[in-house]
Amino acid sequence: MKIAVSACLLGEKIRFDGGHKHDRFITEELSRFAEFVPFCPEHLAFGTPRPSIRLLRLENQIYVHSNKDDTDLTERLIQTSRDELSKIAHTPLSGIIFKSKSPSCGMKSAKTYLDNGFCEGKEDGIFASMCRERYPLLPMEEEGRLQDAWLRENFVMQLFAYDAYEQFKASFPTVGDLVRFHTCHKFLLQAKDEQLYRELGNIVANRDALKDETLLAMYELGFKTAISRKSSIKRTRNVLEHMAGFFKNDLTKSEKEILHEQINDFTDKIIPLIVPLSTIALYAQKYDIRYLLDQTFLNPYPKTLALRSHIDAGK
Repeated sequence: MKIAVSACLLGEKIRFDGGHKHDRFITEELSRFAEFVPFCPEHLAFGTPRPSIRLLRLENQIYVHSNKDDTDLTERLIQTSRDELSKIAHTPLSGIIFKSKSPSCGMKSAKTYLDNGFCEGKEDGIFASMCRERYPLLPMEEEGRLQDAWLRENFVMQLFAYDAYEQFKASFPTVGDLVRFHTCHKFLLQAKDEQLYRELGNIVANRDALKDETLLAMYELGFKTAISRKSSIKRTRNVLEHMAGFFKNDLTKSEKEILHEQINDFTDKIIPLIVPLSTIALYAQKYDIRYLLDQTFLNPYPKTLALRSHIDAGK
């Protein structure tokens, strides 16, 4: 998969002060599973090093001004942002990771100022705003928010689910292929959004006898919207209980009690999600429950990322 990333997060020394903001989760963890497409519209526009810039709100419009001499740099940054957007548009992306708080790349974290010098709020950076408009369903996050275990787990799950759908779409799938794809992703979708999960099931059932192209387009929109939702402990617990139900006639009383105790402990944030999931996976293998073993929810991304090993990965 390919991910566009703010170049400073990859260790490139192109910050305004000639430094970088190297992020080791990106370069040491995600790099094992993705190729990166670097970007930096500020470096392209103003070079490195350069005077810092700020976002200025005047008459409800956002402008870019130099902090050195208050020069209006709006058009120059807009043009290089368009250039960078054009560059990444030629790459089949599965996601974008921005530099937080940046006037060009922050996602609702770039400070905006009034002409009196006071900070009046936060907004998307110039380039981040363009990306959100161009790619409304593409997974996007900024590295600052990825320090939160819950947001990181949700974003990585979205990345791999998005990439899985793109690979599926590139295989020129039939309606039968769509049924199989949806079946494998049922519990993942249910953990994300119960209503969209049910709507996607109705689309796959094709009760309105839609044309294949229309059916696939409707499913893609619903699927990519659903995976962008944040999971919750409550919805995840419902999925775990549902999965546990597949063994109700196989487990002993004590085995059932242990599994449900693990689910309760996960709900109470005593143990991480990986504990009850590992138990469910073990029983699925023992009793050869193919339906469960095929579920993406058990392994939504490479296990070496170990994102479900943190208690704080659920909310």
